[in-house]
Amino acid sequence: METILAVTVSRPETTDAVTRGTARFLVSLGYAPLTEVCLPNGRRADLMALGPKGDLLIVEVKSGLEDFRIDRKWPEYAPYCDAFYFAVAPHFPDGVLPEDPGLIVADAFGGAVVREAPVAPLAPARRKALTLAFARLGAMRAAGVRTDEL
Repeated sequence: METILAVTVSRPETTDAVTRGTARFLVSLGYAPLTEVCLPNGRRADLMALGPKGDLLIVEVKSGLEDFRIDRKWPEYAPYCDAFYFAVAPHFPDGVLPEDPGLIVADAFGGAVVREAPVAPLAPARRKALTLAFARLGAMRAAGVRTDEL
């Protein structure tokens, strides 16, 4: 008789795995990601990444269907990025997420873009302010100062 092992993964474990895999994937594309970034409007982005050409991405990680249904703040990220993505685990149900944002499917080891995000370039002054704040946040974290505010 064959034994089948079922593994139940909790919401925090799923969030951590998808965040880690998405960050690894973004690095492979040349992006520099930071996790848990507080935006000027008080919202917190799960991942924000600075691209090799200065573009800014925000990624909202969804651990499951209930997480998506409860959390409706994601439209408030658009003023702070050139492109917005959802990132979900491979087992996330198809067809639930809105079609406008991009979509990344990831596990703890990496990810892939399933749907490209539409690009809405930031105004130059906002890009400069956000890029400077992003760089300072990254430097503070590298120096061991734990902060999450842009």
